[in-house]
Amino acid sequence: MARNSFPGMKTGGGLLPKLIGLLVLIAVGVLIVRYPGDSAGWVSGVFSGGRDVVDGIAVFLRKLIG
Repeated sequence: MARNSFPGMKTGGGLLPKLIGLLVLIAVGVLIVRYPGDSAGWVSGVFSGGRDVVDGIAVFLRKLIG
């Protein structure tokens, strides 16, 4: 029996989840091709928001410990 290369990921599944995933992938690709500048801005915003969350948690833990 072949091992699953991604733990926790199902290799099976119905047609609908695969179709939805494919449609999302196509939509993201179209957005990147048609609006590359806006897409880069969105990605930068997401990473900036993620960085803010990590910074906030770090400040909380420093105040909690210190």
